[in-house]
Amino acid sequence: MSELKLAKLPDRVPVKMTFTAQPDLARALREYAAVYSAIYGDAESVEELIPFMLASFLEGDRGFAKARKEVPELPVVVPRPRRGRRRKDSAQGPGNGSQET
Repeated sequence: MSELKLAKLPDRVPVKMTFTAQPDLARALREYAAVYSAIYGDAESVEELIPFMLASFLEGDRGFAKARKEVPELPVVVPRPRRGRRRKDSAQGPGNGSQET
């Protein structure tokens, strides 16, 4: 089959990600959104700005771009479980809401 000049479109399904920011970073992000609004006249939420900020950071990181080309197969990074959170079923032990017969 022939190839088209336009390559197959990439996956465009958004992936929801969450993170916890330190108070200083959260404040700086809110200030960035305020400056953005003052400069461009459009108010955008921090949540709307973050993906574009991260994309810009990654695109401008020359060390990352170089390493990406040099590493033949990038490893899959599996997130570690969050500390301090317990699963619902582990909160109940013997005598804590479970009945034995």
